[in-house]
Amino acid sequence: MLSPKFETTSPLENAMCLPLLLILIPLIAERKGWGSCLCSIVPATALLSIVYLLGFSNVETENRETWGLADILQSSNVGNCKNQCKPPGTAPLPEGIIENTSNLEMRPLWGFPEKENTSTSLFAVAVGIKQKDLVDKMVKMFLSSDFVVMLFHYDGIVDEWKHFEWCDKVIHVSARNQTKWWFAKRFLHPDIVSEYSYIFLWDEDLGVEHFHPKVYVSIIEHEGLEISQPALDRSKSEVHHQITARESKSIVHRTAFKPGANGRHCDAHSKGPPCTGWIEMMAPVFSRAAWRCVWYMIQNDLIHAWGIDMQVGYCAQGDRTKNIGIVDAEYVVHHNRPTLGGMGAKNRSTAGGRRLDKGDRIKGIVVNDAYILRHYVKAKKKKKPRRPQDPRVEVRRQSYVELYFFRQRWEKAVKNDKCWVDPYH
Repeated sequence: MLSPKFETTSPLENAMCLPLLLILIPLIAERKGWGSCLCSIVPATALLSIVYLLGFSNVETENRETWGLADILQSSNVGNCKNQCKPPGTAPLPEGIIENTSNLEMRPLWGFPEKENTSTSLFAVAVGIKQKDLVDKMVKMFLSSDFVVMLFHYDGIVDEWKHFEWCDKVIHVSARNQTKWWFAKRFLHPDIVSEYSYIFLWDEDLGVEHFHPKVYVSIIEHEGLEISQPALDRSKSEVHHQITARESKSIVHRTAFKPGANGRHCDAHSKGPPCTGWIEMMAPVFSRAAWRCVWYMIQNDLIHAWGIDMQVGYCAQGDRTKNIGIVDAEYVVHHNRPTLGGMGAKNRSTAGGRRLDKGDRIKGIVVNDAYILRHYVKAKKKKKPRRPQDPRVEVRRQSYVELYFFRQRWEKAVKNDKCWVDPYH
């Protein structure tokens, strides 16, 4: 047996019943006469009352259900808004208008670019006008390989580059007596260069006759190198570290092999710098992810960036012995021109230079932690001015001082960060 089916009616349906009942009442009265009129009116009135009450009840129920649904939706929207990860300072803006990143593409004052920007890598180099012959070759090569090119003018000279046909195609940033790391910290923020897959951050004294940017990028992509550098030509370069020297029968190498005593040798069992997981800072190439990490490690006030080379493996996005390497198939020549403080006392250049290690000597002075502590840290507290000497020697000394400070900061950071776990110890 089927159960009776009850359906609720809407207020509109109830309202439509009223005219029908009003028509039925006279018909009933006419048919049965005045004697039965009262008998007919009473049930009709009762019926009208029931219809009215049912309609009011349905309206109240619908309103309650409607407002209840609105409350749920409003509560849900509030929850979703709280879960939005907007950049700091953008709370007053609708999400769709927020532009999180930028790039270094130059735009015309009117109209649109003749062709869409297809550059996927950035080449940035600190330059001085005295090295214009080497810089000219590098810029032409990277522009022809569809790179964005950025020149950091550490000598403050920009106008003398105007006769090069590529001058208006590159970005010029000028600040006297600053290093490429000073420029990089201030003008290569990860959000500005996030559109570029690789960032080449080079010194100016490199020969690129045997280097091809597109081939190099294809090799490091295939090898999975997050941090890399081109190898140095052994016969023509100033080689300071064995691992950077080119191996003629190799495409990429990740480990140096060097005999030595007291734990200073490098072999296949080496696990850390400078034997493996290490590059020199004269011609580094960083992936997008690696550069984001390295940028945060660059100290704002330590403009020579000494010490970063030994810690850069922490930014290798995994195993530094695998993700850091030297590319032998594409190599450069390191001319080691004296641009670092080699322009005279009144116009000092600090673009690059060889890093001194403990025990190295500057004009007969042994540079070590004791020397730093005695001549710089204590002198700084006493505010005792130092007598200026050879600018190039002074820059070297300052670089070693910064290395000392960087090491101190690293050790302090490791000690204070209780949540950080060292993957290499």
